[in-house]
Amino acid sequence: MTAETLPAELRSAIMTIARTPRLLIACDYDGTLAPIVENPEHARPSSESVGALRALADLHETTTAVISGRALRDLATLSRLPSEVHLVGSHGSEFDVGFVHALDDDARELHARLHRSLTELTAGYAGVQLETKPASVAVHVRRASEQVAEQVLTAVRSDQATWEGVQVTEGKAVIELAVVQTDKGRALDVLRRRIGATAAIFIGDDVTDEKAFARLSGPDLGIKVGEGDSRAEYRLPDTAAVSTTLAFILEERQNWLFGGRAPAIERLTMLANERSVALLTPDARVCWMCHPDPDSPAVFADLLGGSSAGHFTVRPEHEGLPLGQRYLPGTMTTETRWSRLLVTDYLDHNTGQHRTDLVRVVSGSTRAIVEFVPRPEFGGVPVRLEQHPEGLAVLGTSDPIVLRAPGVRFEITSDGAHESARAVIEPRENRPIVFELRCGTTELGEHELPEAERRARSNAYDSEWLAGLNLPSVETDLAARSALTLRGLCVADTGGIMAAATSSLPEDIGGVRNWDYRYCWIRDGSMTASALVSLGSTEEAERFLSWLHGVLATVPGPERLHPLYALNGSTLGAEAVIDTLPGYAGSRPVRVGNLANQQVQLDVFGPVVELVAALSEARGKLTDDDWQMVHAMTEAVATRWDEPDHGIWEERARPRHHVYSKVMCWVTIDRALKLAERYDREVDPSWVDLRAEIALDVIENGWNAEKEAFTTAYDGVDLDAATLFVGLTGLIDPKDERFASTVTATEAELRSGSTVYRYRRDDGLPGDEGGFHLCAAWMVESYLLTGRRTEAEELFEQIVDCAGPTGLLPEEYDPIAERSLGNHPQAYSHIGLIRCTQLLDAARD
Repeated sequence: MTAETLPAELRSAIMTIARTPRLLIACDYDGTLAPIVENPEHARPSSESVGALRALADLHETTTAVISGRALRDLATLSRLPSEVHLVGSHGSEFDVGFVHALDDDARELHARLHRSLTELTAGYAGVQLETKPASVAVHVRRASEQVAEQVLTAVRSDQATWEGVQVTEGKAVIELAVVQTDKGRALDVLRRRIGATAAIFIGDDVTDEKAFARLSGPDLGIKVGEGDSRAEYRLPDTAAVSTTLAFILEERQNWLFGGRAPAIERLTMLANERSVALLTPDARVCWMCHPDPDSPAVFADLLGGSSAGHFTVRPEHEGLPLGQRYLPGTMTTETRWSRLLVTDYLDHNTGQHRTDLVRVVSGSTRAIVEFVPRPEFGGVPVRLEQHPEGLAVLGTSDPIVLRAPGVRFEITSDGAHESARAVIEPRENRPIVFELRCGTTELGEHELPEAERRARSNAYDSEWLAGLNLPSVETDLAARSALTLRGLCVADTGGIMAAATSSLPEDIGGVRNWDYRYCWIRDGSMTASALVSLGSTEEAERFLSWLHGVLATVPGPERLHPLYALNGSTLGAEAVIDTLPGYAGSRPVRVGNLANQQVQLDVFGPVVELVAALSEARGKLTDDDWQMVHAMTEAVATRWDEPDHGIWEERARPRHHVYSKVMCWVTIDRALKLAERYDREVDPSWVDLRAEIALDVIENGWNAEKEAFTTAYDGVDLDAATLFVGLTGLIDPKDERFASTVTATEAELRSGSTVYRYRRDDGLPGDEGGFHLCAAWMVESYLLTGRRTEAEELFEQIVDCAGPTGLLPEEYDPIAERSLGNHPQAYSHIGLIRCTQLLDAARD
């Protein structure tokens, strides 16, 4: 028997309950784990059920138990279940090791009277057996004749069962008399309270199990084995089906806890069109896409929840892993190639606002499997699929979604809540099959332009932009890919710029350091726009500053700016957790929103003023609106620079006087004064003194003689890679011995092989994290400024080696486990890579 043979409604219910944070799975023994046999001493559980219960018990936040009418000692001896599985005997009188109820003198005397009386009553009846337990005596009549069985049970019911203080439990061919108040329902409640279960599954076959079924409510799941009336909602025919069900529960629980498949983060490839983003696995599985905006809920969240969270897959029917995946040079179009199949993917550039069109072109000479599994709102909205001659319509969503696939016949299946579609296609080299996922429309008709023209138009949009850049001669192709990636993180409709394309990719596998980076941080957006300006593209910076002007219009003053906003410029809601998603490789919680939105981060003003300076130089003028923004930023610094803050790393701990934040406050004033001088603008005379005051404050309070370095903050001796900006910005001369000493100290404490950690201090969160590619880039620049060119080149090559096969970088790298970590692709990482290529290119001159 396989999981597919289980009722569809039961499979759906199991898939839902398997996603509960803390799960309890409890079973009866006889008739559930072990078949009913003539001699109860020969009742053995199936090895499959035992294995599934043990494996479930080994899972995180998962508890298994067997609640039986048998005495605990006999249950343990007969079942041979491992110690990981909790055993509850005597209908809940005995829990694991030891009797849970301490019998008082009256109960012990009553128990002895029952035993004597029942021994006398049953003497001489063939096939009747007494079972004495610590708090009860059971009369078994399974092996007796039908006439004898009924005679004995009637006698017990009319005599001992009526005694005061006796609790009666009847089952199949057994009546049990207990001297304590207990039943399987109460036992289930005890287990639930012990572990804090958020949901429970109970499987049983006997009438005694009905008391457990009666205790189930809400998300709980009751399964009755065999015939007969029952409170349980679902039913299985026999113990073999129980084994299959437990195996299916195990599979679904594992998928939820550990995220099913977890492709290497750096091997994920991003599709982008300056309006939407999507991520592909190396085998052409669309594992992440949000709609209508990149910071909206996901339509496909396979990356964080496995296949049940939504995906769009194209693969050959019989071939294995693909031979390779690449971007078409100078574009955001991706090709995934098997020996006889080619899948080409891109996001159409020429669509309307709040419209996402993903085009997938399948060509080759072998049969291919297509699986379309949309799960809007992170799987929170049940969807139906409706077949049309030209494709599929997704029903039940707030925003329309269709899949144009003329001539393709899909098989539609349901898991009880959601529908999925599957098709087998036979593409040919000269007649490719085109799939168009259109989000934001119900239109399934043919596009006005042939697919080949639309692809050429989208490719030209990228390649023509790239051709206009001033790319460095060092790692030119990688710098070009970084530039395209940064532009892909920009949203042309609003001007907002994402920090990364994803949410909750972990900084620590299996840990809680999982953040949502799909928003626009003022700092990160300014740095991304500045990087593109440095390559010769100003349009993104113009749009971003326009976005920022709009944000500033919503606050009383720039000193009250939040560190980040939604891509449309609105304020973020509260940070929330999606409990139904297990996270990448089991890394939970999966978060939406970001609590950093409520922090004080005083470094944000500096990058904005630096962007205005870079953009003004590129276009040869400083606009009045931009100068007004610079003026406002300097006033904000003048008001708040001497306050503690949460810093660039947004630590969820008490604010500190971070050196980096003070340095960036100094940068704000310094760059404003230089802009005023260059473009003949009036300034407040106090700015000159303020610049000197901030610099002196950093030098006097940030330098630590014991560490021979500038430290993280004024109140400690811990180091931070961001403190390198004391020299990188020019607050002190890079030739100053104190900067060289800070570089050496940072290298010794924070560099590990190919990466540089941002800090090593306790930040109040459990777990570790990887080194940051951006911090490694800062170290490359610091090496160059202090005359250590060889070390700079070596570290840069190590950064390059961390890039994935299509040239993308996530946030972090773990040099011990040798794997990438964090959200992907990360703007910071590509900003750092571009900066390194430019500096090393200049160093060649």
